[in-house]
Amino acid sequence: MEILIKPIVTEKMTSQGDKYNRYGFIVAGNVNKLQIKKAVEELYGVTVDSVNTMHYGGKVKTRHTKSGLLVGKTAATKKAIVTLAEGNKIDFYSNI
Repeated sequence: MEILIKPIVTEKMTSQGDKYNRYGFIVAGNVNKLQIKKAVEELYGVTVDSVNTMHYGGKVKTRHTKSGLLVGKTAATKKAIVTLAEGNKIDFYSNI
């Protein structure tokens, strides 16, 4: 099972990484904070101070088309905000 699905690379998360040493990840829905902390420390070789998690439920989306009304739902996700210890950094662009 994959714990860390992908990093969140947005303007807001980039500024939080610079100011507060926080980085965001999309994680699997059934993992806890200890598993996320261990996965980040192993993958990036950093020391994690704290992990905050949040669940986002999927939104219902509707579209009016020529054949009628289409109804669907976006996927539910879980996000983790990881705060690193002083002096640690994660560079998402080093493997490009």
